[in-house]
Amino acid sequence: MGENILFGLLQVFEWKHLLAMIAGVSFGMIIGALPGLSVPMGVALMLPFTFGLPPTIGMLLLVGVYCAGVYGGSISAILLKTPGTAASAATAADGFALTQQGKAGKALNMALYSAVSGGLISGFILLLVAPQIAKFALSFGPPEYFALALFGMTVIAGVSGKSLGKGLVMGCFGMLIATVGIDPIDGVPRFNFGTNFLISGIDLIPALIGLFAISELLNQIEKKTKALSVKVKYEKDRFGWSDYKPHTKTIFKSSLIGGIIGAIPGAGAAISSFISYNEARRTSKDPESFGKGSLDGIAAAVSGGNGTTGSTLIPMMTLGIPGDVVTAVLLGALLIQGLKPGPELFTNHGNLVYTVMIGVIVVNLILFVQAKLAIRWFAKITQIPSSILLPIVFGLCLLGSFSVTNSLTSVGITLFFGVLGYILPKYGYPVTPILIAMILGPLAETSLRQSLILSEGSYLIFFMRPIPVIFILLIVLLFVIPLLKGKWGNRLQRA
Repeated sequence: MGENILFGLLQVFEWKHLLAMIAGVSFGMIIGALPGLSVPMGVALMLPFTFGLPPTIGMLLLVGVYCAGVYGGSISAILLKTPGTAASAATAADGFALTQQGKAGKALNMALYSAVSGGLISGFILLLVAPQIAKFALSFGPPEYFALALFGMTVIAGVSGKSLGKGLVMGCFGMLIATVGIDPIDGVPRFNFGTNFLISGIDLIPALIGLFAISELLNQIEKKTKALSVKVKYEKDRFGWSDYKPHTKTIFKSSLIGGIIGAIPGAGAAISSFISYNEARRTSKDPESFGKGSLDGIAAAVSGGNGTTGSTLIPMMTLGIPGDVVTAVLLGALLIQGLKPGPELFTNHGNLVYTVMIGVIVVNLILFVQAKLAIRWFAKITQIPSSILLPIVFGLCLLGSFSVTNSLTSVGITLFFGVLGYILPKYGYPVTPILIAMILGPLAETSLRQSLILSEGSYLIFFMRPIPVIFILLIVLLFVIPLLKGKWGNRLQRA
């Protein structure tokens, strides 16, 4: 481990790696600051540019977009009361209140310091915890991987919104899409409807760009927005250790909350931000100030959100389970580079893994420097007219999808999934379960069939090994506990 960390430190400070991280941070801040352009969309847009790059450079570029994008959402939330990302929604009330008081500089600086603090703590959690989980995962065989994939599918419940049933329907639809192409065991074509372009299956990247990028552009067009923002007054405020010190306890606590929540598949930065914000308000000596311009509120929400950025990579890198949409894109990036996430990634590509993990820490330092220099210009970035921005983003989406196979078929798939991603949420059907099922579906199918081959068709193999049994018990508990709580709650209301 020590040798890998030393190698990672030497690698991450090479000029080409630093350049990739600087570019990723710059792009991520812009995407995060523009309302309507989400972090998953930004990472998805940057993904095609990594195809011709070495794996380490490509991953560091995407990590830079990810970490900076989560922070960037707080910029428009503070200046315009328009959260650039879901995670920054908890920042909007206090941040905009300070902007109205002529303290936008202080609010933006507090958000920056808190974001970097949360990101650094989360990065160290990733560096220290991930290798231990990887060692444990070395004992995994087909039954363990099937139970793990099944457990990963429970993430769908956390991203299904108000209707679990509709989320499960979308999950099944995603698994159906994942079965298109060549059968992984028998090697025969299936569900290709006699066409050649579906024999290789439906590529993840065009589908991903369509579901999250094209659909968002269609939503923006529907709103017919003339511009993404309005002018606001900005005044520079000095910000130093004396301003940061009173909030260190809140930042540290919120960062730990983010680190824990980020490691749980299906949670994410938005949930962590609101939990951290509510916890800070609960323990504050002045809870009435929250929502009216509290720096402590900004510190809690932003550090809680950015505290997930490193730890969300833990289940993705060690177990191959994407904890949220962004890590699903990063998982796709690893697969495109021919790297299989899981314990084998640590044993066969340890140098790359540790370079990326240390890169998470370095990215946050780069974020601090860049944002500190550019903080007074953020308001101008958010004034880009939609008539200029949207066509550029749309062109990048089509170019990115075309580059996957150098075929217009990929462009057609992107547009198809873009329309799906635009229409389905209007009827309450979430699209994230589709992506999760497309990623975990092949693993679940292959592991299930391999396990049944090993056991000669007996399903008892999943109950004769400890790890699958533990996962199955966890799955049962995840579904039974909410049902029991609902029944107990109804009984208490009747009493």
